[in-house]
Amino acid sequence: MLVNVSYNNKEVTRKVDAEVGAPFPLRERWAMGGIGSPKLSITETSIEIRNLLILDNNTNSCNIELRPTGIIVRFRSLLETFALTIPYYKLRIYKADLGVYSICRDHYFIKVRSDTKAVQKFFKKLLDLKVDNRPTSIDDL
Repeated sequence: MLVNVSYNNKEVTRKVDAEVGAPFPLRERWAMGGIGSPKLSITETSIEIRNLLILDNNTNSCNIELRPTGIIVRFRSLLETFALTIPYYKLRIYKADLGVYSICRDHYFIKVRSDTKAVQKFFKKLLDLKVDNRPTSIDDL
């Protein structure tokens, strides 16, 4: 779900928390080594997100916040902050070219450049959380 989170709206906050869970408590954040990504440079997006990003002339960048049952990808356009919430069961991550990750949900996607070790370490942590939140399969029973 793509929403405008610029203003403190309780209805939007409730929808986001229902989809990806409430933020991690401080103790878990310390244990995980942080829940936020470094600044990610956007290389390509789906049409809905691109229409928002082309409204201003700033560099296109985003960051990712980890939540218990999903992630939030935040980006800014025209002094507004937008959030793409993705539950883990709808999250697809592809590593296409050298140093480019594609984050997908339904018909939304964002491709980001990962040219540092910190970004690659964050994506490893993200993939580990996605695997931990995978539903139980019949073979595991």
